[in-house]
Amino acid sequence: MAKRSSLSIRIVEGKNLPAKDITGSSDPYCIVKVDNEPIIRTATVWKTLCPFWGEEYQVHLPPTFHSVAFYVMDEDALSRDDVIGKVCLTRDTLATHPKGFSGWAHLMEVDPDEEVQGEIHLRLEVVPGTRACRLRCSVLEARDLAPKDRNGASDPFVRVRYNGRMQETSIVKKSCYPRWNETFEFELEEGAAEALCVEAWDWDLVSRNDFLGKVVFNVQRLWAAQQEEGWFRLQPDQSKRRREEAGAGRTAVSSSRHLHEPAMGSLDGHYCRGNLGSLQLEVRLRDETVLPSGCYQPLVQLLCQEVKLGTQGPGQLIPLIEETTSTDCRQDVATTLLKLFLGQGLAKDFLDLLFQLELGRTNEANTLFRSNSLASKSMESFLKVAGMRYLHGVLGPIIDKVFEEKYVELDPSKVEVKDVGCSGLHRPQTEAEVLEQSAQTLRAHLGALLSALTRSVPACPAVVRATFRQLFRRVRERFPSAQDENLPFIAVTSFLCLRFISPAIMAPKLFHLRERHADARTSRTLLLLAKAVQNVGNMDTPASRAKEAWMEPLQPTVRQGVAQLKDFITKLVDIQEKEELDLQRTLSLQAPLVKEGPLFIHRTKGKGPLMSSSFKKLYFSLTTEALSFAKTPSSKKSTLIKLANIRAAEKVEDKSFGSSHVMQVIYTDDAGRPQTAYLQCKCVNELNQWLSALRKVSINNTSLLRSYHPGVFRGDKWSCCHQRDKTDLGCDKTRSRVTLQEWNDPLDHDLEAQLIYRHLLGVEATLREKHQQLSAGPKAGAVPTGPGEALGDPLAQLLQVLQDLREAHRASLAGSPRAEPSRLLELQT
Repeated sequence: MAKRSSLSIRIVEGKNLPAKDITGSSDPYCIVKVDNEPIIRTATVWKTLCPFWGEEYQVHLPPTFHSVAFYVMDEDALSRDDVIGKVCLTRDTLATHPKGFSGWAHLMEVDPDEEVQGEIHLRLEVVPGTRACRLRCSVLEARDLAPKDRNGASDPFVRVRYNGRMQETSIVKKSCYPRWNETFEFELEEGAAEALCVEAWDWDLVSRNDFLGKVVFNVQRLWAAQQEEGWFRLQPDQSKRRREEAGAGRTAVSSSRHLHEPAMGSLDGHYCRGNLGSLQLEVRLRDETVLPSGCYQPLVQLLCQEVKLGTQGPGQLIPLIEETTSTDCRQDVATTLLKLFLGQGLAKDFLDLLFQLELGRTNEANTLFRSNSLASKSMESFLKVAGMRYLHGVLGPIIDKVFEEKYVELDPSKVEVKDVGCSGLHRPQTEAEVLEQSAQTLRAHLGALLSALTRSVPACPAVVRATFRQLFRRVRERFPSAQDENLPFIAVTSFLCLRFISPAIMAPKLFHLRERHADARTSRTLLLLAKAVQNVGNMDTPASRAKEAWMEPLQPTVRQGVAQLKDFITKLVDIQEKEELDLQRTLSLQAPLVKEGPLFIHRTKGKGPLMSSSFKKLYFSLTTEALSFAKTPSSKKSTLIKLANIRAAEKVEDKSFGSSHVMQVIYTDDAGRPQTAYLQCKCVNELNQWLSALRKVSINNTSLLRSYHPGVFRGDKWSCCHQRDKTDLGCDKTRSRVTLQEWNDPLDHDLEAQLIYRHLLGVEATLREKHQQLSAGPKAGAVPTGPGEALGDPLAQLLQVLQDLREAHRASLAGSPRAEPSRLLELQT
């Protein structure tokens, strides 16, 4: 049994942001932090106070996380980026929204006294004294404190306050991981209501000390417990503006609720000084208790049997799942089912079943696959999971070329005339020249894309080709007349062009084709190119031509493109079963590529200083077997770090190398000696993507570390905690469970089965009603009582499986050993 938490995040847009630049505008972007650790950075949207991002992320993280914060920033080229405001959502708040938080949230001012992070290790004891008991507080160490100084660290010390007395620890210079091991004692008065307050501060020589966080203890509870030791999360101080609102006569001591549940002023607009604008978000927390694999086998086998039997099966569970799935969760269900069947090698069969079901209820050819059915949503997910690398290979160079081009416009009503020519010879460019030049540019882009598609048949994954083959055949069987001869081609292009290539052209950032959003002019070029691709995908129908007559200059290329596309599809679907199996067998013998790209590497040697200039650019490749790096992607000579030898992949403090976005890979060499490779990335997104990929592929390693040093061993001590023992276990905890979901993630079979179970549990009442309708006799709707009865009724089998899984979950929550299911179904598979 394992508990897993994930956050589904969609950062939609902002509005009414304040201007931070002298131009009266801003260049906003968002930073997402989970418990004060930066996880995501959106692209910058230039020169606007109402930015649109539309970026989606899924973060897997430990169930113990406390909050997720969204910081809206203004990017500056010459100075430090400005903070506009933030929205903070606590775990408890998200837990009260089972379907997720969705809507506008007011940005709140960032108060330095609330920007705290880290934990402090304390030992508290009530010890007997000669006249009265004494309260002993041992301040041992702290970790992950906020860096308050320009050097990327702090100079922390601790103040312990009780009953009007205050004592302080020594100051630890330049560390966010200090160790004090100092003890303080206070006299205890029986029945005293005073609280013990432990505060962490950053010492400054010139300016005022910076607050780092505090922990407040109820002494009466401590008196009852006599002793308590552990790591305590530092909490923010009560902000000045709340103290002002509370009034002079009200107590300034916050309740335990404030200590452990930060206020949600960001949602209702309170505590906003001035108008900082708003942020539209969609955030959903999902907590799942995943049972051992064996518990899900009856459910997986039952669904797989239904797919293998296809439309000839007796139970038709897949149609029932589609019928009982609401529109708002259809995409989630489609993606989960698709991944479950991918893991079982049945994705093609699952999609083929959906094709047949949709064709069976479609009478009008022009409505085929145009709705947001389970078939359409599942096919979209399939292309993103199985075809994304192929898309990058075909579309990537064309998108890069579009971003290099100048102004393009075909609509005469939107043409902007500008000056052209060399210095001293400027003349206005005519509207006709703009239109002609734009048409030439778009014809070149469209022609290049169609040529790339035509050449890409061998590069297309075998499972994608085989799935399109099945779609092509099914549509031809359903609509065999001559007047529908283009329909099989349109069915393929409705997914390949209209739901995959065209959306990627319009939003390349969302398909990982570009790191930044396009500006307004480039977006217009992308939109025009996407429209042209749609016209080609629709086989240049009169209806598509009539919509926008100003697209006429592209018609010769579109007509030529239709012939090219039909030829491409004919070759694409011409794959035999033996060829498909041979291609899959060849791929199975190769270690799958997980991630690749250039990084800068520095591996520590000797006692010399570690500087950012000592990093060397190399090309890295991560597979399911090893992390390798060489001078170029084609170099035959490369260095390998075996995957089984990786012990941790973690971030490095900025101060260690004087630069951001550095990670460390801790591993053992072939001789079993510990080694560390330091790798520098170009941005926080690339850093987290590499960390995420490394953590996923090494998650099952038996020698993973539970703690590590976020600094480096320089000279004779660690730069983070100043310990002089190089083999010290580490001053911070590893974060191996914090990962980002990517399109090429390894499949998690148990989690997908759990998500399907969770969905079916939500519609169980509807399934029971359906079972009653389909059953006959006095026992209608009853759960079967014997294996023979269950095997004859797939829906009854499903209801029994749900009941067994519910009991297994109850047993796991109760902490008792899980009872065996009342009956394991023996299914023919």
